[in-house]
Amino acid sequence: MSTVNIPRLDLNSYINGNAEDKKRFSDEIGKAFNETGFVTITNHGLSKQLIDKLYEQVKELFKLPEATKLKYEKAELAGQRGYTSKGKETAKGFKVPDLKEFWQIGQTVTDNDPVKNEYPENLVVEELPEFNPTTREVYQKLENAGKYLLRAIAVYLNLSENYFDDKVHNGNSILRTLHYFPIENPDALPPDAVRAGAHEDINLITLLIGASADGLELLTRENEWFPVKAHGEDVVVNVGDMLQRLTNNKLKSTTHRVVNPPREQMKNSRYSVPFFLHPKSDMDLTSLPSCIDAQHPKKYSDMTAGEYLDERLREIGLKK
Repeated sequence: MSTVNIPRLDLNSYINGNAEDKKRFSDEIGKAFNETGFVTITNHGLSKQLIDKLYEQVKELFKLPEATKLKYEKAELAGQRGYTSKGKETAKGFKVPDLKEFWQIGQTVTDNDPVKNEYPENLVVEELPEFNPTTREVYQKLENAGKYLLRAIAVYLNLSENYFDDKVHNGNSILRTLHYFPIENPDALPPDAVRAGAHEDINLITLLIGASADGLELLTRENEWFPVKAHGEDVVVNVGDMLQRLTNNKLKSTTHRVVNPPREQMKNSRYSVPFFLHPKSDMDLTSLPSCIDAQHPKKYSDMTAGEYLDERLREIGLKK
């Protein structure tokens, strides 16, 4: 088993630390994102009580009758708001859909930013009055943590610390609540059916609030699968493809998956809540000149974040 650098970093040391603390945090997150694309974060702003309440609401949501959930599935929203039922999302390059269902919450614009017109409204779960306020609070706290993480990344890349601020303010970020449902009859599964096929995330960075069970694995540079475990309330953060494009592969978008549990645990559900931090759709993802040289020629065509998202949603089957 290769040694994998997934450091546990204290975000408070960046937000409230002195210059030395901030520099150390920035160097460590940059090094990890360069090597493995993953870190775990403490002091991210979410209390244990809020996380517990979130998971309680998520479990209640997926316990709702199928007919109730289906009234919140809107094909025209391409899974970007509301419910997406089983068998809809397939990892890029896979033929068999992932063994999951999910619900997505998007941006709430409150400051008259015209970008509001680009975003569909979030769907309100009438049956669960606490669901929308709870997920909105979690969304805002993770968005705030993500802003500071991107500042640390900007410093590591020798950009202005606030390089990403205006690009992610009212960005097209998504909070996804996921249910990997029980596998009642393992023998009936197609051989390559898994909870989440090997994939890379589309966005700039992903912040994942724990999970109710193990199963998340990343692919190391030595091509070995390595289990990622978070301590208690830690948030797991990984690089997405947009940041990889922007940095011409300097920061690594790591392939990861969620494997099926051991047979004796297949009848158990698994829940997780990732926050996909996206910029506004007009952000230019053209690779930074500072990340291109003779040893690292430019790998990617120029496109905006919106164009790239559209391309990827078609590839994974959420958009026609």
